[in-house]
Amino acid sequence: MQKYIRIIYVYDALCGWCYGFSKVIHAFYESHGSIFPFEVLSGGMMTGERVGSINDIAPFIKSAYKTVEDTTGIKFGEPYLKHLEEGTMILNSEKPAIALSVFKSYLPEKAVAFTHDLQDAIYFEGQDPNENELYRYLAVNFGIDPDDFEVKLQEESFKTAAFYEFSLAKQIQVTGFPAVLVQSGETGFYLIAKGYTDLDTLELRLQNVLSEIQAS
Repeated sequence: MQKYIRIIYVYDALCGWCYGFSKVIHAFYESHGSIFPFEVLSGGMMTGERVGSINDIAPFIKSAYKTVEDTTGIKFGEPYLKHLEEGTMILNSEKPAIALSVFKSYLPEKAVAFTHDLQDAIYFEGQDPNENELYRYLAVNFGIDPDDFEVKLQEESFKTAAFYEFSLAKQIQVTGFPAVLVQSGETGFYLIAKGYTDLDTLELRLQNVLSEIQAS
């Protein structure tokens, strides 16, 4: 009997390394999305006591972004770098996580593309993840009515879904972002990316895991 296999991508919209990984996971999905179902989960990196301004919570990212650029080849846009310099933008993972939950109620099969475009809007275009205007803009790009999307952002059920994802990420023992896992059956989880991973390495690890699953 063939085991059920799916790919789980755990990210956080406010994770700079996830932005650096966004092109990798998008290419990985393009290669394997027609073969395996993909599930995208929000990790809840900046929640609770970790919510605050860049200056108060994460001043280190004012220089750390350069390491992400050098390692991944991604570029942070000037509008975002201006936010870094000012340091007043509030870092809170809740709204972008709710937005992902809302988006998945429309187009779950395009969740990887949504996270890619969301992070591009934040880190390159400099849009504020706390503002509804960002999500209206993304909704239009995916052919979704922006008014409907904005209404759903306020619904408690989608907030509950987002917080469930935070809990689920902890249950499958994800401790850093980005993370990619292969799930086999109900209880088999294989970590194939913990932190930034290049595409060739990700592909190799996937093939190794699939061989292991097939042999078991």
